[in-house]
Amino acid sequence: MKRNTFVKSCLALGSAALLPLSSVAASIKKYRTQKGFLVNAGGSRTEKPITLFEGDTFLTKVSTGDSDGDIYVYESSRAKEGGPAHHYHFSQDEWWYVLEGEFLIKIGDDTYHAKTGDSVFGPRMIPHSFAKIGEGNGRLLQFFQPAGKMEEFFTQISQGATKNMTEEEQDKFREAHGFKRVGPAIKNFKKM
Repeated sequence: MKRNTFVKSCLALGSAALLPLSSVAASIKKYRTQKGFLVNAGGSRTEKPITLFEGDTFLTKVSTGDSDGDIYVYESSRAKEGGPAHHYHFSQDEWWYVLEGEFLIKIGDDTYHAKTGDSVFGPRMIPHSFAKIGEGNGRLLQFFQPAGKMEEFFTQISQGATKNMTEEEQDKFREAHGFKRVGPAIKNFKKM
């Protein structure tokens, strides 16, 4: 084989190998936000806040669509004590940063008493739950990586998707959104 033919063949193979990368780059450019953005204090990236139940409001700071599903970040305000059932995520790590108030955050067998300025990390596949404790408002900055279907789950709950579902149907709904309930919510609000 002549040298020029060999070099041309190598260049053709290299170009063919790059085609899949260019299609990936095109899909990222198509769905991923290409500019920075500001979300003002007290504001949400979405048109309206997500409200799961009375006194529980989520303000989206980085939407799933902004990062092509890489992350989802929201600020959660809670007026009442309590929180979600004990559960684990199939594919998402979760991180909590306490902006105001106090929370009990249980990860596996460990329960953390987190106060303003504290943060707690919960790895995927490890059961966890959290509860706002004490008087006054509590606020968390919460982060899912990758985003999975959590924003979609919260939005659908806010729109009443599970209102008339049985407990079994709610469990299937959770699992369809990437997580599984494995126990009750934290009930003992005694500080640890």
